[in-house]
Amino acid sequence: MNNPLYLKEKLQALLEKIPAHRDGSPVTNLKLDTNITTEIEQLTTELESINPHPQPLLNAISLLDGAWQLQYSTAREIRSLDSLPLGLKVGKVYQVINVANKLFFNLAFVQHPLRLISGHVKVTASFEPATEDGSLPSNQRINVYFDKRYLSIEKIVGIGTPQLNPFKVVSANNPLGRTATLDITYLDETCRIGRGGDGSLFILTKSDDLL
Repeated sequence: MNNPLYLKEKLQALLEKIPAHRDGSPVTNLKLDTNITTEIEQLTTELESINPHPQPLLNAISLLDGAWQLQYSTAREIRSLDSLPLGLKVGKVYQVINVANKLFFNLAFVQHPLRLISGHVKVTASFEPATEDGSLPSNQRINVYFDKRYLSIEKIVGIGTPQLNPFKVVSANNPLGRTATLDITYLDETCRIGRGGDGSLFILTKSDDLL
């Protein structure tokens, strides 16, 4: 059925059935049954085929502004959040975009299951439209330049720790020998789908949680 609302609702319902997603943390394909990942990919591809803004950087760039919550991804950096040290578990993950300044940051909340420690990891970056044929700006692809990675502990056994927020700031890694890219393959007021240069998939929904 080529109805964006129907497809989005079906996709969201499928993700909500997965136990790991019930706390709002993003689902990855790392431990999912192949049938489920296949269905997610199929629904995603159907949505991409009816993208209401196939040239988002040209005619819908304002829709990118604001906070987006990551629902599902096959990216290596997201899958690695399944094996954090000290028994920490990832919670909600957001991407907050400032279109006017061509900046964004990724924010992943983490917490120990016994609430011994809670904090977040934040990665800042800038972006620009990629160029096609070396001259014309792309209508769909952006180049991404990662800047800093901030590691923060917000609470230890329920006590605020502002002196540890952040406790470490390091340069963020960019791919060796190439520029990181992202194709915006579906975009509307509430949903965004992206494909990384390595083929990774990102599904996000607009959020007002950080307001």
